[in-house]
Amino acid sequence: TGRDALKKHLPFLKEKLSPDVVIVNGENAAAGHGITLKLAQEILGWGIDCLTTGNHAWRQRELLSTIDQEPRLLRPLNFPEGTPGKGFFLHTLQDGRTLLIVNLMTTVFMDLVLDNPFPAIDRFLESYSLGSNIDAVFIDFHGEATSEKMALAQFLDGRISALIGTHTHVPTADMQVLPCGTAFQADAGMCGDFDSVLGMSKEAAIWRFTKKTPGPRLEPTQGEATLCGSFIVTNDQTGLAESIEAVRLGGRLQPTLPTS
Repeated sequence: TGRDALKKHLPFLKEKLSPDVVIVNGENAAAGHGITLKLAQEILGWGIDCLTTGNHAWRQRELLSTIDQEPRLLRPLNFPEGTPGKGFFLHTLQDGRTLLIVNLMTTVFMDLVLDNPFPAIDRFLESYSLGSNIDAVFIDFHGEATSEKMALAQFLDGRISALIGTHTHVPTADMQVLPCGTAFQADAGMCGDFDSVLGMSKEAAIWRFTKKTPGPRLEPTQGEATLCGSFIVTNDQTGLAESIEAVRLGGRLQPTLPTS
């Protein structure tokens, strides 16, 4: 249902907002369990410029051997050296402007032991100067703790255009442009059915919390999905953000569209 919502609403959003680039987190596109190369290519074919992932990047194990076939499909940058795939994509617009898209993952409350994202991204960005040799820098920071996401955004304020969190499935109301010009939102929210528990069946999730024993398999619910995201405008001279606004369409959540 999340994929259906994206495919349904994206043409309208493109017509209304005329975005230069569309970035989607495809973490759970395969029925709530990771993503496959085939699904990634299908979604990219809808007019998506880059797909990011997160802690479920390898849930579909075939991706370990196929992710290198699609440079627009990312895995977190701070996976160990030698991990298949890449954590960044350099996107060039038709007019020659360049956007660096980085996929990064948090470490607090996560089930994977990865490199510290702070020095990892600090070293990586040494080669890029916003407004000089790169026109914009976008980071998808995938993880649980909002404090870690906020801290990294403040750490990078003025060096990147935007840092948007993913993973918790719930859109946060803290969209803002930080003092030095970096747009931030702790979580963009999910594209999925919100009459659920994080997009999965209520009954199976409740069983796990109440019975504490193996129960029904978690399956995505099939109600109408809400598309959640954010719309960011950057300055062409500096690469810094001028505004960030929420995007929500369809399903149970209150709809909202950018006003600028």
